[in-house]
Amino acid sequence: MTTDEYIPFTKPTISKEAIQEVVDCLESGWLATGPRTQKFENLLAEYFGVPCVQSCISATAGLLMVLESIDLQPGDEVITTPMTFAATANTIVLAGGTPVMVDVEPETYNIDPKCVEKAITKRTKAIMPVHFAGLPVDLDAIYGLASKHGLRVIEDVAHAMGGSYKGKKLGSFGDTQVFSFHPNKNMTTGEGGAIVTRDEKMRKHINYLRFHGIDRESWNRFAKGGSQLYDIVLPGYKFNFMDIQAALGIHQLAALDGFNAKRKELAERYYSLLKDFSELSLPVQPSYDHLHAWHLFTPLINEEKAGVTRDEFIEEMKKHNIGIGLHYQAIHLHSYYRKTYGYKEGDFPHAEFISDRIFSLPLFPKMTHSDQDRVVGAMAKVFRK
Repeated sequence: MTTDEYIPFTKPTISKEAIQEVVDCLESGWLATGPRTQKFENLLAEYFGVPCVQSCISATAGLLMVLESIDLQPGDEVITTPMTFAATANTIVLAGGTPVMVDVEPETYNIDPKCVEKAITKRTKAIMPVHFAGLPVDLDAIYGLASKHGLRVIEDVAHAMGGSYKGKKLGSFGDTQVFSFHPNKNMTTGEGGAIVTRDEKMRKHINYLRFHGIDRESWNRFAKGGSQLYDIVLPGYKFNFMDIQAALGIHQLAALDGFNAKRKELAERYYSLLKDFSELSLPVQPSYDHLHAWHLFTPLINEEKAGVTRDEFIEEMKKHNIGIGLHYQAIHLHSYYRKTYGYKEGDFPHAEFISDRIFSLPLFPKMTHSDQDRVVGAMAKVFRK
């Protein structure tokens, strides 16, 4: 990029092969759920080393279907983090449950297992950890609590496609995981998501939920050898994945590990370039064995030393043609959650401290070292170094 070009905080990398696959899909006449979707799901299953993966229109849809599949009743609680996107908490509400938020670890920004344990009641049905910014949660602690109290674990892995915990790929073990393929994620299908579960009853329920409650998919009905007769076994949604999405996903999945390797290299370079910036607190890595997916690189601004607030910093960086992300404003302080559940400032001090200071630096596979130098140089100017 030239110094005049805008550097976004993220940008998808789409290969010519993926573009041609989309064109071939359009020319094939099969645009919705069909053979490419089936191929993509099989490739995902192979990637995770599991028997089955279920694709859907978005990770939000995936979370909602998973939560509905555990049959939440009024008053049932799901413990989660306030440091996440709206979908995590919203889907708990939409599925009929009560979101119970707990504080996060100040170093990792991930849900604090000690706080989770204190929040467990007789009404708790599940724990929903979020692998924030691509950093795997301390899953031994979470699954230990789930086993002790007979709870489900639904992992929101929207940030961490390709990440690993203690040598095992996220999605290859545990209870249930939901992944995102939004354009700002580590791989994309435009919009889209995927569910991995070891619960056969849940898997069958999701198959019905994601397409009108019909007992067979369109691939099995509209193909030459299929039958158009079907039964509706429950009222379902229109959450099915499309072959146009799968056309992208097939090639994105093949490139994912390479994308993540580049993200890791850029993240490590940020650590090196920013190590002497007293205006910042850089993300801290936990001691347990993990492979960070580096969806985001999220420092905290030290406003007293920086001379600007986080929001002023974001606006100043725009003047240098550099986009900065904000992930996230703590969920419990949004008006709906304040009014409905009585959350207030001071409930989760660590999450609130992070939320007031966090920002996301540009990070994407096509980013060059020159781009990164521009970002850091602009930060130095904003901080008047």
